[in-house]
Amino acid sequence: MASRVLIVEDERDIRDLVVLHLQRDGYQVSTAGSGEEALLQVKHSSPDLVLLDLMLPGMSGLEVCRRLRQEQATATLPILMLTAKADEVDRVVGLEMGADDYVVKPFSPKELVARVHALLRRSRPALESAPTTFGALTIDPGTHRASVEGKVVPLTPKEFDLLRALVEARGRVLSREFLLDRVWAYARSDEVESRTVDVHVRRLRVKLAAEGRRILTVKSVGYRFDPDAG
Repeated sequence: MASRVLIVEDERDIRDLVVLHLQRDGYQVSTAGSGEEALLQVKHSSPDLVLLDLMLPGMSGLEVCRRLRQEQATATLPILMLTAKADEVDRVVGLEMGADDYVVKPFSPKELVARVHALLRRSRPALESAPTTFGALTIDPGTHRASVEGKVVPLTPKEFDLLRALVEARGRVLSREFLLDRVWAYARSDEVESRTVDVHVRRLRVKLAAEGRRILTVKSVGYRFDPDAG
């Protein structure tokens, strides 16, 4: 069955362009022109991914993202932001609120479709590998879930992939550039995208609470996972 993508964009020309390219690639596409309409559609149609413009009339895209992450049913729904080139602060705030990735306008339709495909692929449960436990933290690649003391932690697809990449490195230090390539499927090292990794690591540590201490920062290099951190 084709994946369902909800496009939340008030500019008709951009919306129609994205619809055209996603439908050509085999996706089922629905659209919303406002944040309020987007929340209603998510509730009733359960999309597999939301493509969310941050600059919307009325309720902003940032508020839509915040509300989706607050609800248990949509806490892990993949969210790909569309932002203007100058909106660096909004991009960082969007990532802090739980968006998985972003594309800057003007964008290449081909790149946008590739990002959608990569994010959906990473959000689907894997079929390999047994659960691994470190202290109170358990990581289960088969169900794409992490839990602390038996309670599932509501990680987004990107957060889980980031955690898994760090764990699978077996204590090796992973640079931000490596993580961008491995988790986000593109390797560009400008300041904003490097910050993308930092934002996700910070949010991951918060969600893991005391178990987040296992994710160590290696100054000027990147991050590593220490299974024995106490």
